[in-house]
Amino acid sequence: MNHNTPVPPLSPRPLRHLSDVQRRVLTTAQLRSHGVLPAETTEQCRPGGPWQQLLPGVYLLHPGPPTGEERLHAVLLYAARQTVSPAVPVQPGAGGPHRAAYADAMITGLAALTLHGFTCAPPLLSLERVDVLVPRLRRLRSTGCARIVRTAELPAPEQVTGVPVAPVPRALADAVAELTDAGAVRRLLTEAVRGGHCEPAAVVRELTRAKLLARPHVVDAVDSLLAEGRAIAEERLYRMVREYGLPDPVWNVDLRLPGGPHLGGLDAYWPEQAVAVELDTRAPRQDEDALWSEYARKREHLERLGITVVHVTPRKLRDAAEQQAAVIRTALMAAGDRDPAAHVVVLPR
Repeated sequence: MNHNTPVPPLSPRPLRHLSDVQRRVLTTAQLRSHGVLPAETTEQCRPGGPWQQLLPGVYLLHPGPPTGEERLHAVLLYAARQTVSPAVPVQPGAGGPHRAAYADAMITGLAALTLHGFTCAPPLLSLERVDVLVPRLRRLRSTGCARIVRTAELPAPEQVTGVPVAPVPRALADAVAELTDAGAVRRLLTEAVRGGHCEPAAVVRELTRAKLLARPHVVDAVDSLLAEGRAIAEERLYRMVREYGLPDPVWNVDLRLPGGPHLGGLDAYWPEQAVAVELDTRAPRQDEDALWSEYARKREHLERLGITVVHVTPRKLRDAAEQQAAVIRTALMAAGDRDPAAHVVVLPR
């Protein structure tokens, strides 16, 4: 075949080769690959016709209201950078082509939280708009049921029921950016931590990045979130000591030198072995460096007095409790090989 040889027309692919949602929601390019010309699409979408246009270049192939799933896929098809030939059938929920079909686009905000299983997030059909996250330089505008949210750097999406969804911390930040109801913000942040979706630090990091901590109702909700997160971390620490057979420490104490200065508070302390555990529940806010310096100074001071300090995070207690218990057990067993610690006064905190 030379450059003068006519190129054969694309053979139409029957719609039955597509999944259910892809038979119902298609782009102009996908319809053309199935033999449907633009003029026929326009005719089918006439008032009272069997099809309807949901978004620019995206069509619903039935006359009734779209389902929640159809709206999600319509928004993704509208926002995605097309990298897959429209003649290739896309199977949501399967590996391979569907990931690229929605390249550079993922559901975020309240719709994403609903997909992640948040009980306090509204049902998909009750949302007037579905937020979709795209790179900052994409030339798109919000329209219809699609609200474009831009970012300098896309996070790695999570696949939920075949749909690319922003991770919980990012979805939370995008949802909170649109909410003025303090109660709704507090409920979402609380469920994120209490429901085990993510750690408080990850949430605060995204809220800080989105410059949302200047809003008083968000700051109040974050304070409640951090208190909730600390309570959960403390419960994990209690459970770890109990489940892995560590000796009982004294809990939540302050240390002082006899007649001297305050040495700092500790979450758990074994006086006979001079081993301490401190929970790191810092959140990444503007004073993070100063707070970390305070942690480091306290730890260095205690270790100069012969006290071993084990620093643990809520994430490590959640994901690697057995490993953390082994670290503490090793420190307790090694106490006999160390020089005796300085005498300190242990007071309830």
